[in-house]
Order: sequence, then structure tokens, then C-alpha cells
Amino acid sequence: MESIKELYRIGYGPSSSHTMGPRKAAEQFLLRHPKADKYEVTLFGSLAATGKGHLTGVAIEKVFEEKDLNLIWQPEEFLKRHPNALRFKAFSASDELIEEWTAYSIGGGAIIDDNSEVSAQKIYGLTTMDEILEWCKSNKKQLWEYVELMEGDGIWDYLDEVWTAMKKAVKRGMNKEGELPGGLELERKSHSYRLKAKTLSGPMRKRSMLYAFALAVSEENSSGGVIVTAPTCGACGVLPAVLYYHKKFYKFGKKDVLKALATAGLIGNLVKTNASISGAEVGCQGEVGTACAMASGAATQLHGGTVYQVEYSAEMGLEHHLGLTCDPVLGLVQIPCIERNVFAAARALNHNTYALLSDGRHRISFDQVTETMMKTGLDLPYTYKETSLGGLASLKVFNYK
Repeated sequence: MESIKELYRIGYGPSSSHTMGPRKAAEQFLLRHPKADKYEVTLFGSLAATGKGHLTGVAIEKVFEEKDLNLIWQPEEFLKRHPNALRFKAFSASDELIEEWTAYSIGGGAIIDDNSEVSAQKIYGLTTMDEILEWCKSNKKQLWEYVELMEGDGIWDYLDEVWTAMKKAVKRGMNKEGELPGGLELERKSHSYRLKAKTLSGPMRKRSMLYAFALAVSEENSSGGVIVTAPTCGACGVLPAVLYYHKKFYKFGKKDVLKALATAGLIGNLVKTNASISGAEVGCQGEVGTACAMASGAATQLHGGTVYQVEYSAEMGLEHHLGLTCDPVLGLVQIPCIERNVFAAARALNHNTYALLSDGRHRISFDQVTETMMKTGLDLPYTYKETSLGGLASLKVFNYK
């Protein structure tokens, strides 16, 4: 597995697979051919189907700014390797083809091509939860300690940057009002939810504040603000909300939160390695489901759970999102994406409580549910995987501008 630095990416929303990834691919291609006279970029499948709402074209055009660029959209053509495909061509002044390169945005901002993965070095020797749990048992260690062993001490400085970016996104989002961009006329809710939460007490106040935290980050993402992929932009509100909730109401210190981030990153990395975190490939179960698993495991560790209780909590986070489709209305990361982040955060707290009440023993393992999620995603029709052709996205009841 790669470093969790490849999972936690600090950048601009609204989509890691539709904006971060294509922009990264465009930068790589331009770096190879900075002096070409003309460029052509063709977007295929999901990238083309929801690319305008996800600002895919805008991201690519910014890279090729002041260049002669022809951008082509092919939403009905899906390439075999991955539904998020884009093909780059560079031409000379006489229209001679210099190079043609096909890249795939596989989720979380990561890019691969037809020959090799364009990614960081693999640094984790163990690639299943069962193997890692056995290592923890044999060495009397916690999950975060395995991350530290594989990543080195420098991972804590990076996770500190990640946590800082997450906190800033929560605070910015809660202080903004007005309409989100894109044409759905969707109003920001985080600010008003926080105000209403202050009038409540007890469990209702805490739960309402959790909603406000998740709304804040997801609304920042949908408006193109700076967020952290956890594991993707579309699911970026879940983990920060749960961690911020524990900081505010349980007064956990930074060291504990960073350890929870390490464990959450390991959980997300396992899904990314053994299944997929791409909504275009497996539906929203791979995005919000994985985010819920990460937040569930992190919360259980914060409350002193054993590694087996952490695994159980993470397993529930993924299991209870099996089959969740990716059906963004108008291709925007707003409806139903924002609310899904909110309720995944709430579910994570439920999974934490349920796992802590148990001894950590259960019938379906995290590895098994990860494999099941991948199979389920592959069985979903493409209309339910980030194409805006099925599910809620197909409803004609929205007031578009």
C-alpha cells in the first residue's frame, strides 16, 4: 500500500476524481510537452457525464491557460480500464501528433495510465486488515503504531497539517451563509444549524453540532474551498466532523486526534488498495461508505477501544453503506452528497457505541465487507455510478438556473 499521504490530500473541491485527478494528469502531460503548439483533451464516461458540474473542464483549462486547447466531451463512451478516463494529445504546428496519453482518475486525486501506476512508492508490507490485526496481536501494538512504523516519524508532521486544514474547513464553513454555486439554488445550512444547536441542550445539542460540522466541510468542498480528501472530496465532511466533535465535547488533545487520523488513514488505505474509493467505479459506497468506516474506527480508538473493536466499528461503517449509489443531481457535489456526509458522521458515532459495547467479535470481517463492496459496485449499472443518469439525479423536480 502507498503512504496515507496519498489518501489525505489537501486541495480544492469539489471532486478529487473529477477536479484534483484530471488537473494532476493535465499538469503531468503539459510538463512533458510544454512547447507543443496545440493540445487536445478528450473526457470519457463519468468525467464527461458529470464533468461540468464537477468543474472538470475548468480545472483542465486552468492548466492549459493561454495554450491552444480543444476540449472534447464523450459521456457515452466508457474506456475499459476505468470510467474516469481522459486522453491527451499534443500536436506540432503542422498538426503532427507528438504524443497521445490516456490517464485514469481512480479516486482521491490518484492517477494511473495503461502501463503503470503514477503513484508513490508502496511502503506497507501488510495489505489486509486480518494481517495487520495479527501483527498488532503478536507485537502488542495499536493500529496507529503500525502506521508509524511503516511511515516513519515524519508522518506526524503531515497529519498535523491535515488536521489543521480540517479544522479550518469546519470553522470557515460554519461562518459562511448564502447560496452554493452551480444552479441548484441550495442554501448553506451549517451556520444556521450551529445557531439552532446553541439553543438546545444535552444529546440534542451535541448531535446538532455534529451536523453543523459535517455540513460546514461539505459546503466548503461544494463551493471549491480548501478541504482534505478523506478519502475523497465528495466524502470529505465525515471524518473532520467526527474528530472535531470529539475535540469539542470530549476535549481530546492533538496527539490523540493525530493517532486517530493515522488509524483512519490505514482503514481508508485498505479499501483503496483492495477495492475502490471511486464513486464512478463502485458508487457512493466507496466514498461515503469508506469515509464512515474511517470515522467509525477513529472514534472507537479515541474512546479506548481494542484493535478488534476498531475493526468491528470500521466494518459496520462500510457494511451499512453497501449498495449506495452515486447519483449527483446536475453533476454537482451537493444533492444528495452533502446530507450523506452528515448522516455518515452520525452513523459513525453509533458504530462506535455499538462496537464498544461488544467484545469486538463478529461474523463478517472488514476484509470480507471490503471485497463485497467491490463486487457490489461492479454489479451496479453505470447509470448509478456518477453519471447523473440514474437515481436521484434523474428526477425532474429541481429548479435549475
